[in-house]
Amino acid sequence: MKLHLILNTIYNLKSNKMKKNFTLILGLLVLMACTNKTQPEEETMTLSGLKKSNFETEVNGKQTHFFVLKNATGMEVCISNYGGRIVSIMVPDKDGTMQDVALGFDSIDDYVNTPNNFGATIGRYGNRIANGKITVDDVEYNLPQNNGNHTLHGGDEGFDTKVFDAVQTNDQTVELSYTSKDGEAGFPGNLTTKVTMTLTDDNAIDIQYEASTDKRTVANLTNHSYFNLSGNPKNTILNHELTIDADNFTPIDETFMTTGEIASVEGTDMDFRTPTLVGERINNYDYDQLKYGDGYDHNWVLNNPGITTPAATVFSPETGIELKVYTTEPGLQVYTGNFLDGTVTGKDGVDYKKRTAICLESQKYPDSPNKPEWPSPYLNPGDTYTSRCIYKFSVR
Repeated sequence: MKLHLILNTIYNLKSNKMKKNFTLILGLLVLMACTNKTQPEEETMTLSGLKKSNFETEVNGKQTHFFVLKNATGMEVCISNYGGRIVSIMVPDKDGTMQDVALGFDSIDDYVNTPNNFGATIGRYGNRIANGKITVDDVEYNLPQNNGNHTLHGGDEGFDTKVFDAVQTNDQTVELSYTSKDGEAGFPGNLTTKVTMTLTDDNAIDIQYEASTDKRTVANLTNHSYFNLSGNPKNTILNHELTIDADNFTPIDETFMTTGEIASVEGTDMDFRTPTLVGERINNYDYDQLKYGDGYDHNWVLNNPGITTPAATVFSPETGIELKVYTTEPGLQVYTGNFLDGTVTGKDGVDYKKRTAICLESQKYPDSPNKPEWPSPYLNPGDTYTSRCIYKFSVR
């Protein structure tokens, strides 16, 4: 009944008592209607239990946003433009139960206040540069030394700490862009970057990188997602099965720096050409490479760079989830979470402990700017840097 009809009915009532009672009931109904109208709706959470409002704020004067990608099969990927990060990856296991296979945090504050690379876009240069020095056109540039004497992942203020401009172009694609100014973190040239993340209908995260510069510089972009295919980051990844399509790797010294050698994996604990448990040989510290890395933290020289042959395959026997990595890059850094020590608390209040994740970072070889015999990371004005990495999930 319309409000004016209700009021008219009250006016025509013969009994004052009836009028008072009717008016009281009407007042209560109006109050309830107003209360329901002004009460905020409960926020819808993502499949992984994340709230968008926990990721919407300002960092260094720029607005952070939270994007949710979903495909036709029900897979979900959550992305923040702070650091161009993959925050969660929900994929079905062998029983059809959705599992979050990526480590991360519940809010943007945790990402900002806890130094980390969880899910981040890494730049300008992924991995290490020896002694924080590069030479470009006969000019030596000094970079921040944040890993002993070396520069790691662009320094303490690399791309993982930047707020990207971002737009979600459709339900399954986000475009992230950032311009690194000339001299930022010591690197030469204004580097304009674009990272496009697409969730495909065959349950793959397709990441495509582009960059251009107005001055000769170096570029080596990658993604630093921490994967645990068991869906439970309380578990280690030591029982994950790992295969790497590489006959060679780049050995490191005790400072984690590549020596310049390209060595065969034949007869070593670095041989993953056939499926091998991550934990099968990881603690063989009689082998210098595992002692230096405190486990696996090495670059493999890929046999078949491209998007037709997997560079690496990881499989969890607990969930049946399999991850295949494809990349156009010549190298793949495999890191087994050796320095997670339980002091960082992630999603759902879980303390991330040693070897509870594996990272698979497509890249140029570490310290390539100082090793001219290796694939070049140099980018000239007028040229476009391109790179592609695909993380494809399935159930075996």
